[in-house]
Amino acid sequence: MPLHIACADLDALRERCDFATVRTIKNEPEYEDGAVVPSGLWQPLPEAVGLLLTAPQWAPPSTLVEIVRPPVPKGEELEVLAARMGDSDAVYLGQAHAKPDMMTTTENYAAGKLLGLHLDNWDKLLYGAKARGRRRLAVNLGPGSRYIILGALDAQAVCRAVHPTDYNLRYPHTNDYREHVAAGHPVQVIRIRLAPGEGYIAPTEYLLHDGSTEGQEEPSTAAFWLGRWARGALPSLIEPT
Repeated sequence: MPLHIACADLDALRERCDFATVRTIKNEPEYEDGAVVPSGLWQPLPEAVGLLLTAPQWAPPSTLVEIVRPPVPKGEELEVLAARMGDSDAVYLGQAHAKPDMMTTTENYAAGKLLGLHLDNWDKLLYGAKARGRRRLAVNLGPGSRYIILGALDAQAVCRAVHPTDYNLRYPHTNDYREHVAAGHPVQVIRIRLAPGEGYIAPTEYLLHDGSTEGQEEPSTAAFWLGRWARGALPSLIEPT
């Protein structure tokens, strides 16, 4: 299943989106060697590409990206906010702080280097179940704006390409994308701008992704939950209810 975004207002999606290709990191000390990052040649999202990204109604929620405005905390701790977010069983994962103007934001703290675009692996799903994992909800707590970057090629497709003889026995991994890109295969990515108070729900175990504060002058903090949300559980910024 490719990248699908729940969208009924294509102009609203295009206004906050850009797209680019990716490249492989070599000899850049702040990144893991071989990491995949955006090429940097961001372009406005063409209408034709936006139409391809728009999710059909039959798209499974577990593979869907939604751009949302979560409820504003009203004094309660973020850990218990899930009950007002449509999944009372959602797990609070914590917060991530990003400095201004970071091309990508996720660090491998053990190595002290940035991961680049990657897959999450909370659910540790085998190839055949990879599209049925939980999605991640994020909200930008500010003070600056930030982006979510998402790959248009899903983890199952990449796993099949990299491991054609035994993909069904594999656990799709970030390294599959790194190998795929290093072999010269193009991967398109989009970035979606999120102002403070805005957020997304995305299958980050299924789609290549990372945060970004590129071009922003203020730092940004994001809070994250992992759970299962029906389509439309939270107010959409690009899909009127």
